Amino acid sequence: MEQENKTAVSEFLLLGLSEKPENQIFLFGLFLPMYLVTIFGNLLIILAIITDSHLHTPMYFFLCNLSFIDIFLSSTTIPKMLVNLWTQSKAIPFAGCLAQMYAFHLFGTMDSFLLAVMAIDQFMAIVHPLNYLAIMSPRGCGLLVVGSWLTTNLQSTVHTSLMAQLTFCAASEIPHFFCDLMPLLKLFCSDTHTNELVIFAFGIIMGISPLTCILLSYICIFWVVFKIPSAQGKWKAFSTCGSHLTVVTLFYGTIFAVYLQPASPTSLKKDKVAALMCGVVIPMLNPFIYSLRNKNMKAALRKLVSKVVPSQS
Repeated sequence: MEQENKTAVSEFLLLGLSEKPENQIFLFGLFLPMYLVTIFGNLLIILAIITDSHLHTPMYFFLCNLSFIDIFLSSTTIPKMLVNLWTQSKAIPFAGCLAQMYAFHLFGTMDSFLLAVMAIDQFMAIVHPLNYLAIMSPRGCGLLVVGSWLTTNLQSTVHTSLMAQLTFCAASEIPHFFCDLMPLLKLFCSDTHTNELVIFAFGIIMGISPLTCILLSYICIFWVVFKIPSAQGKWKAFSTCGSHLTVVTLFYGTIFAVYLQPASPTSLKKDKVAALMCGVVIPMLNPFIYSLRNKNMKAALRKLVSKVVPSQS
């Protein structure tokens, strides 16, 4: 009898954010502009950093990588969701579902690792300025980014490989707008104990490590800054961290606000809210956060725009 309930699943159905037909056009009209703003804004940041030699520093190198990651993170889920909304189709192939899960966890975890790397950069610049150029050399920056890529790729590869070996039940409906790890895991008929242990272990390591790095970096930064005698000196030091602190607060604030609550029947809605914030909203806001309060970035963007759209004489 157990065997009859098992099947070779060739595709899944993504139930999306709402199953009401009247909401489909509204959601399409909401997320299409958000996606376009995300792509355009992050591309502008990347181009501004690449074309302006004044921005060829570790901080902007990491910011360029963050914008690159944000483009791919939002592209992992939004285009497929838009296609499903427009065509009224909910289907996604089995291989496509695993690829989407792999990519979302790769780029999502890479986001948190880059935030940690950027905190290290701030720490070195403020706490150890004399050693900054030696430690945060092109080779050092490259190793930090490559190490982050290898670590996050390992996590996504392990999760996807284990998932591909399990047997699905006849039910193939995923109550989410993309193929996330936990909703997908609930569709299995076979034993998922190993997967759950691996998810827990990676969740502890990949979740706590970047956050601990960020917290320790900023504890040291605040300790040094508070020792600066002048208010102007304190403000100058804090102003260099403002954009990064804003993004960190949005990223981890969302996670804490959603998950540090008792389990309830609305847990699935919480997962969707967290995924939307971390995978859609924050990547869209990052270009504004890093450019509006940054004189160097605003100057580089003006220079870039003037090259693309020359002023009429």
